[in-house]
Amino acid sequence: MEDSEALGFEHMGLDPRLLQAVTDMGWSRPTLIQEKAIPLALEGKDLLARARTGSGKTAAYAIPMLQLLLHRKATGPVVEQAVRGLVLVPTKELARQAQSMIQQLATYCARDVRVANVSAAEDSASQRAMLMEKPDVVVGTPSRILSHLQQDSLKLRDSLELLVVDEADLLFSFGFEEELKSLLCHLPRIYQAFLMSATFNEDVQALKELVLHNPVTLKLQESQLPGPDQLQQFQVVCETEEDKFLLLYALLKLSLIRGKSLLFVNTLERSYRLRLFLEQFSIPTCVLNGELPLRSRCHIISQFNQGFYDCVIATDAEVLGAPVKGKRRGRGPKGDKASDPEAGVARGIDFHHVSAVLNFDLPPTPEAYIHRAGRTARANNPGIVLTFVLPTEQSHLGKIEELLSGENRGPVLLPYQFRMEEIEGFRYRCRDAMRSVTKQAIREARLKEIKEELLHSEKLKTYFEDNPRDLQLLRHDLPLHPAVVKPHLGHVPDYLVPPALRGLVRPHKKRKKLSSCRKAKRAKSQNPLRSFKHKGKKFRPTAKPS
Repeated sequence: MEDSEALGFEHMGLDPRLLQAVTDMGWSRPTLIQEKAIPLALEGKDLLARARTGSGKTAAYAIPMLQLLLHRKATGPVVEQAVRGLVLVPTKELARQAQSMIQQLATYCARDVRVANVSAAEDSASQRAMLMEKPDVVVGTPSRILSHLQQDSLKLRDSLELLVVDEADLLFSFGFEEELKSLLCHLPRIYQAFLMSATFNEDVQALKELVLHNPVTLKLQESQLPGPDQLQQFQVVCETEEDKFLLLYALLKLSLIRGKSLLFVNTLERSYRLRLFLEQFSIPTCVLNGELPLRSRCHIISQFNQGFYDCVIATDAEVLGAPVKGKRRGRGPKGDKASDPEAGVARGIDFHHVSAVLNFDLPPTPEAYIHRAGRTARANNPGIVLTFVLPTEQSHLGKIEELLSGENRGPVLLPYQFRMEEIEGFRYRCRDAMRSVTKQAIREARLKEIKEELLHSEKLKTYFEDNPRDLQLLRHDLPLHPAVVKPHLGHVPDYLVPPALRGLVRPHKKRKKLSSCRKAKRAKSQNPLRSFKHKGKKFRPTAKPS
């Protein structure tokens, strides 16, 4: 369809309240998936839609769902309040995000359409109370929805009209196959269904047979990732594992990568190893840990979006979800058995303004690479993906290249032009830091986070009030020391900075400590012209570089 003939939101016959909400969200025109899917959904057709991550799939099903609910309430006969829309997602974070998007679109019709997320609250009693009010739309993971159906706190057989399966290609890989089959037995024989996915694989085809009836398939002719003018993708071959740590240290400490970044590794243990390694050089990072409660993980994402952190280390959703079929959900790699099986960030989570994605570990599958890379270059913002590759991983990298290239003949992952010999002076610092990050240090770092969660848990607050001795024992337990941080490693001497980078990099200079007497003398002799006030704020010019 030509751009001049593109269908706008105002031409889709939407409720004025929805149009107002769309305007408030700053959407001047629909994305390709929204333009194609919304009219078909409003006609009552089942949809199987594939579109790349970040392309607006959530709104593509949320807008017609709300429109159909509003139209039914405005024109149909008065019926009893009931759950008429169900949205299934693979993770708790995605459930929270889907609920937020639907609520934003329903801002001006909140009295008419209510949305409940049964994956958000940990307390099943509060969820049952919420479902007793019979919200119009329920969002959740298949395991949570099935649990409520089996407890009769949620009934859909006589009321459900619209089913949405979001990120359909992840549901089976997360081990939800049995839950989905059981869940479908609780649904009516006739309902409209949407399957939204970033890829079409065997799992999606299996879901299609289970859920859809004569669907319209939307396989949009667009690449799975933005073009090279928006997303730059590089590979850098590291001869050894130590070279990966050395290169990452140089990139972050010398500010060669600007803006906010996501670091992906393949196991939770690697996440903490990397965080403790970077802490040795005073590079603040945080780990998005599936062992922590949902509220804590969402808080970390919120802090990252607000700029409190510039770097988040995350494990891939395929790993946290135990993608190997036949195994019980949640049995991930060794050391990650306690991770929340419904947690994962490689897909769908809306990190704001990510400038770079660093694949410190090569993604386990080509599809996982696409989902990681989709965290940057969203909307019209530029982004960079840098993948670290060991020589033994070249064949696996070739599979990723093959998936990305498609019909294009040229290479997609360009070689990253970086001379490792120029940062050879940092190697001894890198080795010193790596020696400090022992298995015991990693174990204690994880225990320390869990201990902090226990101390600040609202659920345990009442328990600690009744058992103050337990709280005292927890607070005065032996202190945990994840790793010994050596202050001198946080400072980069000028002579270590490669000559080619000295014009671009200005490392922080170490300040000499002054005694209280010398501080007082300096304050008295301070030239008053060196500080000034403007609009009530005090400013002091920075010294010129020597």
